[in-house]
Amino acid sequence: MIRSVIFDMDGVLIDSEICYLQYDLAFARAKNPKVTIDQLYGMVGASKEPAWRIMAQAIGNGQSWQELRDEYRASINVFTQVDYRAIFRPEVVPVLKALQSHSYNIALASSTQMDIIERVLSENQITDYFQVIVTGNQFKESKPNPEIYHYTASRLNTPEDQCLVIEDSTLGITAAHRAGMTVAALIDDRFGFDRSLADYEIASLTEIPRLLGIDC
Repeated sequence: MIRSVIFDMDGVLIDSEICYLQYDLAFARAKNPKVTIDQLYGMVGASKEPAWRIMAQAIGNGQSWQELRDEYRASINVFTQVDYRAIFRPEVVPVLKALQSHSYNIALASSTQMDIIERVLSENQITDYFQVIVTGNQFKESKPNPEIYHYTASRLNTPEDQCLVIEDSTLGITAAHRAGMTVAALIDDRFGFDRSLADYEIASLTEIPRLLGIDC
């Protein structure tokens, strides 16, 4: 029986990944006009080093991933450019209300830094729905390492096999699966994600209550 529902943020609560990727592509093409967006798809959902190694390989100009990332961060703060209300999925609120009304524990486990998580939740007025909020910055390794999900389950005081995770990316799905949790993958065919380890595939977050046998 599912007692707790754990959400990823980027690509799940907000459609942010394509926004971030466009900035990444612009940066890459300024250095190598031949870079294509599909070369950067592996950055989606990845933590700092793996993501920027992909960038360095795509650009191929001899700069290290650290040099490229430092240069990027010095040139633009992407997080200040994005309107998080505009990319918020409107179906999130009724789904959270339904889960709350049926006494499910609700948590957020995101690789994104805490200040951005707090901004997204605050600007979209959903902070109070979450009993636990966890950032990947708390751990040595990010997804697909399952540590973030083990920790979130412990904070919720819920056994892993009684947790439902909502993810979209290959790395996130893998992390939740390795943690022994039930995984519902939000379908997004833009980035070539592998959803084979998910227990369910959903086209919309509005399908979550149905999976749990409750009304939305």
